[in-house]
Amino acid sequence: MAAYSPRLTRLIEALRRLPGVGPKSAQRMAFHLLDRDRNGADYLRNTLAEALEGIARCPTCRMFFEDGKCAYCTESRTTAGQICVVENPADLAAIESGTAYRGRYFVLMGRLSPLDGIGPEQLGLDLLGRQLAGGQVQEMIIATNPSVEGEATAYYLAEMARANGVKVTRIAHGVPMGGELEYVDSGTLSHAFTGRTLV
Repeated sequence: MAAYSPRLTRLIEALRRLPGVGPKSAQRMAFHLLDRDRNGADYLRNTLAEALEGIARCPTCRMFFEDGKCAYCTESRTTAGQICVVENPADLAAIESGTAYRGRYFVLMGRLSPLDGIGPEQLGLDLLGRQLAGGQVQEMIIATNPSVEGEATAYYLAEMARANGVKVTRIAHGVPMGGELEYVDSGTLSHAFTGRTLV
């Protein structure tokens, strides 16, 4: 990277913290905000400050919430007796918009990865364990991603649920709608075949 002034260098480094933003993209964003959209930069600064001040993590489901009310921990969702465990807020949003599920959630904010120092404590599994032991949860739906870490996390979660007498289900992974078998990778096809259901 070229030698820039200290403030510009810090701005570029700050923008690089965003996922998928490399040095060139961060540089382009910084130049755009400083040269062509100072009002947008000011709006971004104020909005980010408000978000950092006003958005917290729910002490029950670990999803982001504000104004002291979590939209995913309402009484109607609790009475369903289900809890869906997801890896991150984006997964929760995908399930909410793409399915009819309206039970409770638990957001791990990651997945088990001992090599990266992410264990049960970092994922809040002690909190989840207390909820499973509380007697209100009849079914835990595991909705982790089908990666190596996601599968290991799913196995750990299933053991937790069984230890508390809670029914465990796992969302299906397999051939996408409209997909052709000859183009599906072997891991996905194996998953779909193993998880086949009666018709």
